[in-house]
Formats: sequence, structure tokens, C-alpha cells
Amino acid sequence: MFKKITLLLPFITSVAFAQIEKAPNRAEGEYANRTIIRGVTLINSTGAPPVGPVDIVIEKNKIAQIKQVGYPGVPIEAKSRPKLNEGDKELDCTGMYLMPGFVDMHGHIGGKQQGTPAEYVFKLWLGHGITTIRDPSAGNGLDWTLDQKRRSEKNEITAPRIKAYTAFGMGSDKPITTPEEARQWVRDNATKGADGIKFFGAEPAVFRAALDENKKIGLRSACHHAQLEVARMNVLATAKAGLTSMEHWYGLPEALFDERTLQNYPADYNYNNEQNRFEEAGKLWKQAAEPGSEKWNQVMDELLKIDFTLDPTFNIYEANRELMLARRAEWHDEYTLPAVWRFYGPSRISHGSYWLNWGTEQEVAWKENYRIWMRFVNEYKNKGGRVTTGSDSGFIYQLYGFAYIRELELLREAGFHPLEVIRAATIKGAEALGMADQIGSVEVGKLADFVITEENPLANLKTLYGTGAIKVNDKNEVTRVGGVKYTVKDGIIYDAKKLLADVRKMVADAKVKENFEITQPGIPQKGTPSKIQGSDKN
Repeated sequence: MFKKITLLLPFITSVAFAQIEKAPNRAEGEYANRTIIRGVTLINSTGAPPVGPVDIVIEKNKIAQIKQVGYPGVPIEAKSRPKLNEGDKELDCTGMYLMPGFVDMHGHIGGKQQGTPAEYVFKLWLGHGITTIRDPSAGNGLDWTLDQKRRSEKNEITAPRIKAYTAFGMGSDKPITTPEEARQWVRDNATKGADGIKFFGAEPAVFRAALDENKKIGLRSACHHAQLEVARMNVLATAKAGLTSMEHWYGLPEALFDERTLQNYPADYNYNNEQNRFEEAGKLWKQAAEPGSEKWNQVMDELLKIDFTLDPTFNIYEANRELMLARRAEWHDEYTLPAVWRFYGPSRISHGSYWLNWGTEQEVAWKENYRIWMRFVNEYKNKGGRVTTGSDSGFIYQLYGFAYIRELELLREAGFHPLEVIRAATIKGAEALGMADQIGSVEVGKLADFVITEENPLANLKTLYGTGAIKVNDKNEVTRVGGVKYTVKDGIIYDAKKLLADVRKMVADAKVKENFEITQPGIPQKGTPSKIQGSDKN
């Protein structure tokens, strides 16, 4: 059995973190003092349409030159191209597509509960083009996360760039109950080297003090507005107090209430019963103001004035609207570790495993929840609001890397143009992290972080999955196309498919060691005797 993850408390006092295995020394990637990437079509995040062929020159870890070198379908004249000098590296990407490196704004590095060594998580991320992540909560402990951050900055490990947002109260030897205690904790957190704070809620005076102090210091913040505290401070209240980004959607419907002040909790509701929690959450958007109403527009306009960031993480709740879709995703077969699969399964005590009696009624309610939620997010983007891309993987049947690509698809479903999807995945995340001068777009002087693909992702985002996309060729043969070809982080070129092959081997080895095969909930593993119906009440 798995110990329930206590994530949704107003504060997190000092605990002994059960840390996962750190990433080994980097053994992957190619690097040169000067590299030229040849012949790509550039899909940038600046609002520009695709353009190519383009040659891109990298000097050490920065973009030194971006040059259009010809026209589609016409041979490129060598004299028009940047010159390759002795000792330079050349990467022929003729006919391929290049985007800025992806930013995952909600990237938990995993934990003992999921049984995920850091190498496994990092390679799944890089294998899907994710070059920067924000770890909300630093769940393996701040010191652990900062160590991996520093080693990633030096490229001593194969890992995305890491931003560490400590969970509010983490490391305190007692509950934080006064504004001054909150301010002192925030100052200490900054001194330790954290990049920001993730909140779940707190007593209002404490919460406001922490947000104010964090803003004075110049750090950024995120919040999962847990139901335990959202009635006292919803998204609008926290944004006005200095919060810079919200996670998921909790707190937003509550800010939109016009015919009530509290969620319509049934009499037998218990927050610690996660089926209660998520089933009722699926009815929450219907309790908010009507789309397009005065209240709807008022809340949206106030958030826009504050320059507030929405990080919706649509993917992490998708199992709520289509459980079988998430549970039977094909990548689970080769990429999901046995420990992760066990953690996903129905359980009364494992976080995000609330499939106690989940059926049609719950899924229909969640489909409606998504319809309204997506409308708000799309309208917010259309009015100039910042929307980013986060995955929150490791829970609810969502797997690192793969879930991020699913998030891109769900932004598309919400109404984003494919170029707007890429923008959300890159420059908008960079802006939210305060890193837009370094990453998020392909521009001279910025860090060389790229995603390079053989298929056009604007035509089919599914081609970004590590499992590729299905395509039938002219001979009526079923083939797989796509997957990221190269991920470039800090000028280091990674073979994305090789990284994913490493992950497949980790999973295959774990299955042999544990004599494990994936089975669906309630169905015994092959060779395991079935219990006689009614003979044992689990």
C-alpha cells in the first residue's frame, strides 16, 4: 500500500523526505564550441509563421546567427550559408522543423511513492523536447532539488533546466501562524536559493504577508487553491495580493460565483475521500457565473490587468472525463514503470487514485466542466492573457513527457491555433518564469534550446509523442512517424529517440526483476489465481 501524499495543506512543516535516486553523470549528448544546424523550417514563438530553410549557428550554448538560406523546393546555394570552420559540428536537418525548447510549468520530478529515479523522469522529459521545468513543491526536498538544478545548469547530468518552487512552509519546525513568521520563512526560502514558492492556501493574513514579502524579494509564485482554504482566498484575491500564477483551475470558479459563496458540497462530502473531492469538483464550473456574463468578464478583466498567468494543466484531469482513454494510453506498455502503474491504480489512500466507483455520470459532468473551463482559458488568451503549459505528471495515469504533449493537444481543443499552442509551450512559460531574455524563442543571444522534428507538428501534434503517430503509406502499409528527433539544451544535442530507448530498457529491466506485466484494475496478472466472487471483501 502507498502512503497518501499530503500535498494540500496550508503549510508543510519539517519532514524527512523520502527522496528518489539522483540522476547519474551525463553520458549523452554532443557538444561543440560552434555548431551549425542546417536546413530547418523555423517554427518560432514570436507569432511569425513558419519560415525556411534556415541555418542556425550556435556558439557554445547561445544562438549566434539565424539565416534564411533559400526557398522551399529549390536547391540551396552553398555560398549563401554560414561557413563551417575546422572543429565545428554540422547537423543536417534538411526538411525538418525546429521550435524553441518546451517549458513544463508543472513538472514534479517524481517521488518514492511513484518509484521514479530522476534519470527516468529527466529522459522522458528531454525525449519529448522539454528543456526547462518548474518543480512546484520541490517534493524531494529543497536541497535535493537545488543539487539537481545546479548539476543541470553545469550539464553534469542529462536533465532539463530546473526551477525550484518550494512548498510554502516546507522545512519549518512548526506551523506558520502569524504574518511575521510567514515573512521570515519567505526570506529564509530565498536565502536558501529557491526560485519561488508554491502555495496551497493559508490563513488570509499569513497568505497575504507571504505573497507580499515574496514579491518584495522579487521571486515568483504559484498556487493550487485547495478547497480547504479557497473560500477565504480565491484566485482573484490571491492575484491581487501578489500571486503570479495559478495552477489547474481551483479558485477560479469560486472567484466567478454570483449566486452562492461556497461550492455546493453534499452533506456526506469528505475532503479526504478523493472520489468525493474530484467527483464534486467536476460539477464546480456549472456553479460559476455564465460564460460571457458581467461577472465572468469582470473577473477576467481584473486578472488581465494584473498580468496574471494561467497554467491550466488540462491533461492531469483528463482521466476524469474519459478514464479508459488515460488508463489505456499505448505508452504505458513500454514506458510506465511497474511502481508507477501500481501507484496509478484504484486506491482509497494513494493520491490521485480515486477510482472507487467512477462511471458515466462522473465523466459526463467532467466533460461539461472542461467545456466551460476551456472557454475561459481560450478567451483569456484571446484578450492578451498569459497561458502556459504544464503537465503535473506522475499522477492520475499521466506519464512524464507524454502528458506534456497531451497538454498541447488539449490547448488545441480549447481553441488555440497550433502556433498559439507552441507559444504557450515556450515563450509564455519563459515569461512566467522571468526568463524570457534567455529562453522561449529562437533569437540571437538566447540560449540554444530547441526541439527538432521530422514531421510538421502544426499539422499533427500527435507526431510529438515518443510513440509517434500512425500513418498509412501509399502501399497501404501502417507505419509510425514522428517523435522528437533531437532535443537541444544549452547547445548540447541529444538524440531524443535514444533517450526514450534508455527509458524503455529501464522499464523492461524492472518488469523482469519484478516479474511484472501491466494488467487493468480488477483483473489478476496472468498466472495469479482469481478470487472466487463474493468470497473475500477487500
